[in-house]
Amino acid sequence: MTPLLLFLAAAAVPKTMDDAAYYQLPARVIYKSYPVYHPSRQPKGYMEWLKQQEPQILTNPTGEQVFNSPTSYGPVFFSAQDLQDPSFYEKMGMPVAKDGTVPFAAWVIREKGKVELGSMGCNTCHTRVLDNGTVVPGAQGNNPGDREGAHMLRRADPEQAKQRVRAFTAQFKMPPMSVEELLALGEAIPPGVTARAGTSLLQPPQIPDLIGVQERRFLDHTGLFPHNEPRDMMRYITTVTDVTAGHKIRYSDEHLYALTRYLYSLKPPKNTNPPNTAGKRIFERERCGKCHTLPLYTNNQRIPAEEIGTDARYTTETPKATGYYKVPSLKGLWYRGRLEHNGRAASLEEWFDPARKIQGHRFGLNLTAEERKNLIAFLRSL
Repeated sequence: MTPLLLFLAAAAVPKTMDDAAYYQLPARVIYKSYPVYHPSRQPKGYMEWLKQQEPQILTNPTGEQVFNSPTSYGPVFFSAQDLQDPSFYEKMGMPVAKDGTVPFAAWVIREKGKVELGSMGCNTCHTRVLDNGTVVPGAQGNNPGDREGAHMLRRADPEQAKQRVRAFTAQFKMPPMSVEELLALGEAIPPGVTARAGTSLLQPPQIPDLIGVQERRFLDHTGLFPHNEPRDMMRYITTVTDVTAGHKIRYSDEHLYALTRYLYSLKPPKNTNPPNTAGKRIFERERCGKCHTLPLYTNNQRIPAEEIGTDARYTTETPKATGYYKVPSLKGLWYRGRLEHNGRAASLEEWFDPARKIQGHRFGLNLTAEERKNLIAFLRSL
């Protein structure tokens, strides 16, 4: 493969690291990982068996293996002890797959006899467990990560907690705050939304659905990164997971290419919602297709925030600011969670409620109750 340059293709996108400096970073070593089970579903003797396994380095990992490979072996959202505690799942509302596994983390053997909890791979945020226990890789995640992180910080030594808060607020360029103030922000962030590099607990974005990402011409809610070919996706992945996140390590180009092809291959779960002809007519009458153009249900354009009527702070006051929001695709709305770039709407019903209290998308609010019902049914069929 040709070398991956970190010079981004649009003037609005800053150069984050030059090519020479980037390739001086060591490439990640990806180890074979093993599933984490809910304590009540864990096979008998499983942890003892793991301790007997030899470390295995994946020299040519598949894209799926890269997607699920951890980038952290220390507690971030949760600890190994948390995931072995049945009450943790109930307290946090952490979903579990129908086979009893926890698809947001993995056990890793880097040294025989030592079982480490790995997390913060793509799967930690971009995996969704449906109500029936089906795991949907690449979908808007529903692990309550920020809530879990707040729970972890509450148990820390008070002085250590203060130090972490100071470091965290400095890293995310937030105003000074107390431990309790920061914990309250974390606990208020719902699943499907998370603070990440380039944002903060004050402006946490919705986790995007990566299914169908090959068809998207802009990445990030503000459309900061153009996307026209696999190389653009590779560049985006390493920028948001390594460079801006402050990591001193990188994915190899081969890892990035495999991961990109995997993301492009992801398919949505089977949609059993029936078509709604009346809702389709309303969609056409209201000219929703002007922005949410068929067949992708997006025109793949960026729109000035003020034209949408939504909260503009994410695109004006964060490092991801462009002044625009990209037009999202409406495909797959039925299996997603929080809506809007900041996830402030919990459902389509709230989204189209003219009495809603959140500031947001102002179109489609002048419908009758029956029209709203039919339009929502149509959108859930896409």
